[in-house]
Amino acid sequence: MAKILVFGHQNPDTDAIGAAIAFSELQQQKGQDTEAVALGEAGEETQFALDYFDLKAPRVITKAASETTDVMLVDHNEFQQSVADIAEVTILSVVDHHRIANFETADPLYYRAEPVGCTSTIILKLYKEAGLTPAKAIAGIMLSAIISDTLLFKSPTCTQEDIDAAKELAKIAEVDINTYGLEMLKAGTNLKDKSADVLLDMDAKSFPMGDKSVRIAQVNTVDLQEVFDRQAELEEAMAKANDTNNYDLFVLLVTNILDSDSELLVVGEPAEKVEKAFNVALDNHRAFLKGVVSRKKQVVPQLTESFK
Repeated sequence: MAKILVFGHQNPDTDAIGAAIAFSELQQQKGQDTEAVALGEAGEETQFALDYFDLKAPRVITKAASETTDVMLVDHNEFQQSVADIAEVTILSVVDHHRIANFETADPLYYRAEPVGCTSTIILKLYKEAGLTPAKAIAGIMLSAIISDTLLFKSPTCTQEDIDAAKELAKIAEVDINTYGLEMLKAGTNLKDKSADVLLDMDAKSFPMGDKSVRIAQVNTVDLQEVFDRQAELEEAMAKANDTNNYDLFVLLVTNILDSDSELLVVGEPAEKVEKAFNVALDNHRAFLKGVVSRKKQVVPQLTESFK
């Protein structure tokens, strides 16, 4: 019997990869034959965490049905964010902290979704419910995922449950949360040697909104101007992505992880929906959003409402 594949969303961030590793390890301890895989290469932030805790990056797949019949999803549920042939395999379980949309199965499944800042927070609960404790390295990658998704607890998505889970995992992993966390986040802000296409694809998700397809990418930095010095290059790449992938609107959210603010760059139509969502006027395709750091909580819901 083929292994059950466990994976997060396309363009995986630290939680997508960390949650897959941790959930697969949990399933193995419970007697399942699973393998954590990824739907894209690990970014620098994630690789920093993997290297720090001496973990190997999961192998990358583009399709699942050619090697298994059963999969488990973490950190996503929407089919357009999943493996290309998701409709051809059986989804045994989902552990997620996002909205539920564009998702259905023919068979019953285990579904665990909670409104917390990080999937790995939920997975720690599952370990405890099973009477198990994650190993040091697994605790480390789960902690890394929480730090990443909550921007070291500064994101409005962060809950007390995330903070408590991070403290518990930090003890197991034997690290100082603030020292390690800032070092890890900064590792993901090295943008100078990356092309515009790479920047736009590092952390990007597609969303159906009304009758439109909206692509929302997020880039973390410690210097907004460093990114916007490349505005012309980014706009050209965004327009090309719209044409190639039939996106109607491409929104780039550039987030300063130190100041906890963001600036938008918008290419496509209807751009007025962005202005309506955030009560701003785009100037040179840009708008500053004070205090906005979370795509999940501060961008997607507002845009979705604007498109109704």
